[in-house]
Amino acid sequence: MTSYLAQPHGGPDGGSVRGYLLHRAKPHIPPWLGWAGTGLAGALGHWRWPDNAAAGVGLTLASVALTGATWLMGKSTTKQRRIHSAVTVAAGSAWVTAACLAGPTAGPIDDLYLMGGPVVALSWNVRMTLRHNPEGASGSSDGGLLEKVGLARAQIGQAKVEPNRVTAPLALEPGEQTNDDVSKALARIASALDLPKSAVRYSPDPDSERRGDLVIVPEDMLAAVVDWEGPSNLGGSIAEPLVIGRYDDGAPLQLWLPGDPETKRNSTHLLIAGGTGSGKGETALNLLSEILSRRDVIVWFSDPKAFQDFAPLRPGLDWGVEGGTDTEVMVEAVKAVIPARTRWLGAHGYRQWVPSAAETQNDPEHSCRPGGQACGCPGMPFLVSWFEEAANTLRNLGDDAFTGIAQEARSAGISLVVSLQRPSYDQMSTSTRASLPSVIALGCDPRDEGFSLPESVLDAGAHPGAWGNRRPGYCYVVSPGIDEGRYPSPGRTLAFPARAVKTMELLATWAQRNGAHADPITADAASGVAGRAYVGRPAPDGTVQSAALRAVEEGDEMDHGGLLVDPEDASIDPEAELPGSQEGDDAPIFGQDTGRKPSPEEARRLFADALAEFEAAGQMVVGPKDFMDWCDRHNLSRPWVSERLKEAAMVGRLEATNTTGRWRIVPALTAA
Repeated sequence: MTSYLAQPHGGPDGGSVRGYLLHRAKPHIPPWLGWAGTGLAGALGHWRWPDNAAAGVGLTLASVALTGATWLMGKSTTKQRRIHSAVTVAAGSAWVTAACLAGPTAGPIDDLYLMGGPVVALSWNVRMTLRHNPEGASGSSDGGLLEKVGLARAQIGQAKVEPNRVTAPLALEPGEQTNDDVSKALARIASALDLPKSAVRYSPDPDSERRGDLVIVPEDMLAAVVDWEGPSNLGGSIAEPLVIGRYDDGAPLQLWLPGDPETKRNSTHLLIAGGTGSGKGETALNLLSEILSRRDVIVWFSDPKAFQDFAPLRPGLDWGVEGGTDTEVMVEAVKAVIPARTRWLGAHGYRQWVPSAAETQNDPEHSCRPGGQACGCPGMPFLVSWFEEAANTLRNLGDDAFTGIAQEARSAGISLVVSLQRPSYDQMSTSTRASLPSVIALGCDPRDEGFSLPESVLDAGAHPGAWGNRRPGYCYVVSPGIDEGRYPSPGRTLAFPARAVKTMELLATWAQRNGAHADPITADAASGVAGRAYVGRPAPDGTVQSAALRAVEEGDEMDHGGLLVDPEDASIDPEAELPGSQEGDDAPIFGQDTGRKPSPEEARRLFADALAEFEAAGQMVVGPKDFMDWCDRHNLSRPWVSERLKEAAMVGRLEATNTTGRWRIVPALTAA
């Protein structure tokens, strides 16, 4: 039979007509040999057991047993073949029993043999002809797999075989089956192939409800841990792919943050989600090291865990804070730089950020000057605003803390990166989650899969809940620029062993010397909100690189109005003696009802001094709770402080944040 399939037009003797006919007849001979053998068995049985009642009982039981065994053994075959085999055995064994007892020529027994036997043999010949039709019109190339999993009549096309990856086009029965049926059958297909569910994926054709590609990856190439050896493209542009690992078929796992107008790829924000022990920290290290190795990007990074994982890379950041009030300031600064950067990009003819925007603007087509002359403005690097362990920030600032940034920042050349364990709707607002189109989904609780990945990716076979924390670094990546067929393909990020710390420190030093620094527009907008809380990335020699602060420290042509003092303190003589003691100054602090209470004018002066102290310390977001110790020292009530905060907001010294009861200090140099 094998030689027939391989050489349908003849065998070794195919040069002669006789050899050709014999070769074609060979596969059809076995049913006829079975017919002849049945007749011989009936004749010999009658010679041995004529009119023997005991033999009749034995032959009947043997006939029933043989038919039942045939039915059971046919369980693994198709339904039609099972029935055909059982009927053939039952008919043949019944005739043999009758022939043994009554004789092969008694009554109609010989007629049944001469007419029924050839019919049964021919039925097998017809079945074999249809099954092995060289034209290939009927039959299935899946070996009955689709029928077993409930997709009978579906057709598998010519498979594309790659190293450790098989892609087969699938066409479903019109009007009877849909792509949803395939998604529901993926677990059964994996079971039939003895593979994990994550090894079988289905990518529906967006133009058809009954066509798609079935992808099978037989070997898990992610089991072997691959260590990080350094960035993939040191000195390249942030617009080039960021390589963070590999897929299960060995292809590089990569993503993009900026958009590309040539390929119509959109700029994106990124969510990194994964449970405890899923490898979220090392995944973040992969991505951050790739970003810092590029020449035209700056990073603002918030980590409430005090940079436990990211300390070696911290010197390469343009701005790093450790959570709390400092993170509040960073959020407000990002909001402030969005319109400033958008205005600059628009003035220079950029509809979105591209690598040329980070270079000195010597192209007349990207000039902010009228008349078509090059303006020579400093370039504007891409900005990545990263909030690690963002659940902490969201608890402090509210679940919509990032909503405005996520909705507006992409057009300003800013990518928001949010990392947290469980991106559920009780932690992050629906609007924010909808504005984070890209995700790196690591292992999680099966109940949380829907929070991390789109439903269409889960239907295609993605299953991060199967990993939990047992396979650190395993992930799915959904992001613009990645082929949608790759979305349900698992990948694994690179591991960071202890020896990688030295390489990360060298990378941070490289970023200080060769990486981008904040442009004047971004630096001025950030300093206008954060004051001295934002100093920019230091150079290796420790000098300040922030354009705004450098202008103040080096001295420029700006008129700052003389000494940096509050107007109400301008008349104070710094050489005058301090006032003498007053009544009540020596009153004991404890055990007394009250001490000396300052006058309203003095209290307002003290309040202004308190704001100046907060500003000098870099705490640019304050509220009544920050004045509790101050109230105790000066015998003032919290409601009184709340009123002073509102007054300061009215005169421009404070601005309201998106959190009730929290105010942003407007630096003194930019106050109205």
